[in-house]
Amino acid sequence: MTNFQVKTYDEYQQAYKRSIEDPEGFWSEIASTFTWRKKWNTTLEWNFEEPNVKWFKGGKLNITENCLDRHLKTRGNKLALIWEPNDPKERFVRYTYRELHEKVCQFANVLKKNGAKKGDRICIYMPMIPELAFAVLACARIGAIHSVVFAGFSAVSMADRINDAQCSMVLTSDGLNRGTKQIPVKRVVDEALESCSSVEKVIVVERLGWAVNMEEGRDVWYHDEVKDVSKDCPAEEMDAEDMLFILYTSGSTGKPKGVVHTCGGYMVYAQYSFSNVFQYEESDIYWCTADIGWITGHTYLLYGPLLSGATTLLFEGVPTYPDMGRFWQVCDKFGVTIFYTAPTAIRSLMGGDIDDVLSYSLDSLKVLGSVGEPINEEAWHWYHTHVGKERCPVVDTWWQTETGGIMISSLANVTPIKPAHAAFPLPGIQPILVDSEGKEITDNEVEGYLCMKFPWPGMIRTTYGDHERCRLSYFSTYKGLYFTGDGAKRDQNGLYRIIGRVDDVINVSGHRFGTAEIEEAINHNVHVIESAVVGYPHDVKGQGIYAFVICKDRPENDEWLRAEIIETVVEKIGKIAKPDKIQIVSGLPKTRSGKIMRRILRKVAEGDVSNLGDTSTLLDPAVVDEIVEGSLSKAKV
Repeated sequence: MTNFQVKTYDEYQQAYKRSIEDPEGFWSEIASTFTWRKKWNTTLEWNFEEPNVKWFKGGKLNITENCLDRHLKTRGNKLALIWEPNDPKERFVRYTYRELHEKVCQFANVLKKNGAKKGDRICIYMPMIPELAFAVLACARIGAIHSVVFAGFSAVSMADRINDAQCSMVLTSDGLNRGTKQIPVKRVVDEALESCSSVEKVIVVERLGWAVNMEEGRDVWYHDEVKDVSKDCPAEEMDAEDMLFILYTSGSTGKPKGVVHTCGGYMVYAQYSFSNVFQYEESDIYWCTADIGWITGHTYLLYGPLLSGATTLLFEGVPTYPDMGRFWQVCDKFGVTIFYTAPTAIRSLMGGDIDDVLSYSLDSLKVLGSVGEPINEEAWHWYHTHVGKERCPVVDTWWQTETGGIMISSLANVTPIKPAHAAFPLPGIQPILVDSEGKEITDNEVEGYLCMKFPWPGMIRTTYGDHERCRLSYFSTYKGLYFTGDGAKRDQNGLYRIIGRVDDVINVSGHRFGTAEIEEAINHNVHVIESAVVGYPHDVKGQGIYAFVICKDRPENDEWLRAEIIETVVEKIGKIAKPDKIQIVSGLPKTRSGKIMRRILRKVAEGDVSNLGDTSTLLDPAVVDEIVEGSLSKAKV
């Protein structure tokens, strides 16, 4: 494998040393292995004050030529994409690189035929079907900026994202299959578009064969549009720093922020990190179980594998349907060699019968990966023992939507692995731990705030339409540093262990939600005056959502109110954000200036009520006793 894959610990150490001593030379050499229309003039310009980061300035390229066209000569007949449907009785579909190239070109021509052009923002709200992959790559091919919204988000969440990016087009489907359910996707789009004036066209892919509302002049069926378009579409020339995509992520304020990634740097980092972390080889069958609606799906289901000429598997279903052995059945069916999933999925499968795993051979597996949140030791050992049969390394990858790719992780069979530790940074990544003053902590066996002191090609460039928000969110806390929002420990050998968010963000099943975003949704309920939301440890999801709610007129039946609050959150954000516990309270612990003391609420949510600290300075200390009493007796799961 070319593209600077390190194969031994010595090679890793040499590559890491070189990447720190001469970062521009290091990344320039790696970038030169890609297809460029024109080479860049400057490898890197940067400062973290504004912030302003530019990689490969002046370079011209199209990422899809690197994902598809450059492989056609040598890998034209190699499998690029395998699609496994939700129902195991339905036939799977395979596409070679040549076939995938044709499908992407056709989709790109459909976009152009319907008025899409370079620079347009296009919202994609689709299930995990092959057309989702075609759509993403088709946008990149014509230079349109894709904004994929996970097809489990509500109409309100979708409308917020469409309006923020001023999308001119939406790509969707009639419906989707998820386990035993069929969900009307187009209906959600129709509801969202009632408040989106920028959208001119909606292209609908048929998945369920449902009759759906089609608005004349706006909505068209993909199967009608694709009939007479060419299978060839020249790729638009893009500047390395042109926008490739926007992906919305929750912040500590209510409004989601549109993280912007650009063409050149993201491409280089996606391929480099994929190839090295998983130690990808030409014959591998690779499966990342993430939805393309999340950054993991962007980088490690689509772009990273295709840039490497890999075979990547796209799965429509869920890990528990038709039974808890579904993941392992798919691994055996296709001879999967590299398997990348979330701790939440692992923990939910641990709760099933061990025979659900032991019924499958899993002989093909060589590398296991974990993503989305820190993996706890119990889940790590179960995964390593029962799925990996103690012969597969488990790479515990730490990264974020904002970083574009994996930052800290073991490299499979190359660098040390320690359960529940992300381990070492990849070459080119310069993490540091700082104290609350922003002073670097250089020793080992310490804990601090995780920051980056030097740019890397895959990093966030801005938040769409609001650069100041990018500066405030990531670059203002500690001067001259990118602040990740995570706390971390470093052991005596320098291996990193991520200990979770330090801001008002809850990581539920690997997906981040701002507490403000959930509170805003809860406060929409007519009975609610105020709410405060915190995270607490959850056996399956990693973190659960615990809501403390003040009502103006407490109904006789608390259960009815809880159900109504959950309904409000589902409507405003989506099912994925619904609170696990709702405690109705008469007040919240506030300082005299009116600030809610979340530290106290977190302790209550965690069940650690013996150590609440000094509450005498609060506006109403008695409220804490009432909350504690209520949490012990009444909080419902």
